Amino acid sequence: MDPRGVEPRNIRCKRLYLKGYTFFKFEQTVTFINLILCISRYTKYIIKMEEKIYQRKIIEEIVKYLESKEIIVIYGSRQVGKTSLLRYLIEQYLKKNTFYFDLERPNLLELCNQGAENVFKYLIQKGAEENQKIFLLIDEIQYMDDPTKFLKIMHDHYPNIKLLVSGSSTFEIKQKFKESLVGRTVNFEVYPLSFEEFLIFKGKNYKITKENTDATNAELIELAEEYIKFGGYPKIVLENSEEKKQTYLSQIISTYVRKDIRDIGNIRNISSFNKLLEILASQSGQIINVLEISNTLKINRETVLEYLDLLENTFIIKRITPFHKNLRSELSKNPKIFFLDTGMMHLLWLKEFPKVVLGNVFETFVFLELMKSTKKINFWRTTNKQEVDFIIKNKELYAIEVKYNFQNANNSSLKFFSQEYKCKTITIGLKGEKKGKYIWEFLKEIS
Repeated sequence: MDPRGVEPRNIRCKRLYLKGYTFFKFEQTVTFINLILCISRYTKYIIKMEEKIYQRKIIEEIVKYLESKEIIVIYGSRQVGKTSLLRYLIEQYLKKNTFYFDLERPNLLELCNQGAENVFKYLIQKGAEENQKIFLLIDEIQYMDDPTKFLKIMHDHYPNIKLLVSGSSTFEIKQKFKESLVGRTVNFEVYPLSFEEFLIFKGKNYKITKENTDATNAELIELAEEYIKFGGYPKIVLENSEEKKQTYLSQIISTYVRKDIRDIGNIRNISSFNKLLEILASQSGQIINVLEISNTLKINRETVLEYLDLLENTFIIKRITPFHKNLRSELSKNPKIFFLDTGMMHLLWLKEFPKVVLGNVFETFVFLELMKSTKKINFWRTTNKQEVDFIIKNKELYAIEVKYNFQNANNSSLKFFSQEYKCKTITIGLKGEKKGKYIWEFLKEIS
């Protein structure tokens, strides 16, 4: 009630809407449109409150450092789920004496740029309990003018404030983060969903083991094909409409890949940069020849390498290096390149989602699953063209051949490598008579 005893309109709308009223009488000056807008706003409020936040696997690693002194730094591309991850930490682990800053809000960005002391005063005025640990979560830290100075002062002079910060670009953050932060941060990289996380987001509660029933694997194969087709960006996974999936992912490409990253790297030759993206998308899973790309795009080799560094530091691609012990016979300095999302790869390369899974896209999917399981990955190739798709070191060395259809596997290179290096060998496939492992079984075997 206001001082005149009149119930505020938004409270009255909320009360009558919850009682089930579909029409009621306002003051004569209030039109019917006001009622519709009022109900609409409150309905959106209900939906927002009920929006589910899913746990990501990386949460298990992050929470180990919540009570330590180091600043937690979370990297990842836009729309990959960093903000949802911070919200999950707030709701499930932090709750009290916790504050969240989104630096896309100009007033909060200005506050942080004014310095650590002003931020501390603001937190106290907002009700922070000074004698207890204060958790401050800052989203998009790279927007600050001098994040290094701010974080260093916070870390060194306000020991009761625990900082968790996120950023969309290691390239931009590396430019702004100085060596003075060494030893003061612990870093985590967030990628699009893994296949296991994809299953959780889809409401599929499988208890996957290293050996599953044929029926279970048949269902997982179908789900894996969906995941490979559309990729692992959370918003894309949760959207049911294929048309909307393509629209949303195209928007991510347009705003983040083509615009934000271009601006971060101060790209002037926009046409060549966009063409490079298409070439890399088509060559995911292949050894990259920088000189060949340079000639195709008619730009110098150093510029191509700068573009590759930029794309890797903004979480679009990943390069892996050859495994070698004999540099003369084991090829080459050239890395293999992989896109970090198969859906994005499809739209940049094919301009649409394909009807079938393509071989190099399947290899990209397997690479992403190995990478997200935090395994160090190399490949192997000799001067006489013997090749092993992936070499990983777990407790033992594994040589891995990847074939979409198990029947197309050729184990001669695996056998040769195994004789040379005394390692385990495995074929990972998806279709046909099973003569190896599915990736979800293999990951359980080595976990």
